[in-house]
Amino acid sequence: MENPIPWWATQIVLALIAIFFILFGINLLYMAYQINDPFSFIMTFFASNFIILISAALLLSFILKIVTNIKKSKEKEG
Repeated sequence: MENPIPWWATQIVLALIAIFFILFGINLLYMAYQINDPFSFIMTFFASNFIILISAALLLSFILKIVTNIKKSKEKEG
């Protein structure tokens, strides 16, 4: 049985989720600078950067998957 959802639709949905988490990480980073406690600032700062880093890497991989599959399909056609 064939999958009713196209492969690119799942990649786009995952890319949108990654963009959401990048924006969430940026918001968390902004909130970290408003914390007065040094320990809480450091923990929140590194957590937000970790969220941004992982989300950006995932977003890049989803975009590269879409681009490489489009290039392969164009090479097969012509």
